[in-house]
Amino acid sequence: MTVSGGTSRALARRDRALYVEITIRAPLEIVWSLTQDPREHVRWDARFSAIRPVRTRPDGAQEFEYERGLGLHTIRGTGVSLGTRHGRAGERTSALVFDSDDPLSPLRRGRGYWRYLPTPDGVRFLTGYDYEPGWGVLGRALDPLFVRPFVWWLTARSFDRLRIWAE
Repeated sequence: MTVSGGTSRALARRDRALYVEITIRAPLEIVWSLTQDPREHVRWDARFSAIRPVRTRPDGAQEFEYERGLGLHTIRGTGVSLGTRHGRAGERTSALVFDSDDPLSPLRRGRGYWRYLPTPDGVRFLTGYDYEPGWGVLGRALDPLFVRPFVWWLTARSFDRLRIWAE
């Protein structure tokens, strides 16, 4: 799949974890900053309207709260950025867990990662994540048909917005 000038590969199987990948023609430090700083993150990621750091744990993990405003209702949740890893070739990985007990949230508990792989053309930026559907029995039925494909599309669209912003 080609997304607005950048290359993007994606997998959105109805019963599988979500995977989105894009090449961003920008230095790794710029991509890292735009994704790791909560103020910058909400500017490109349509899945969130606010991300607020809460506290840093003794082990270095960062707790945060997030929101997605929907007009008449704001979905709220919490998360923990578990840490980052820097590889010898310059690659980086960050991992997180998230949860929402909001009755209108289509996503409950989940976990995922971001990988940043330097290439001669910039950064190969990718994510893999999975979650438990919200809304009980109805959510489990609707998730593979509507919610998961929409969440995948929203992630891919957000990655393209990040690409445009970073480039």
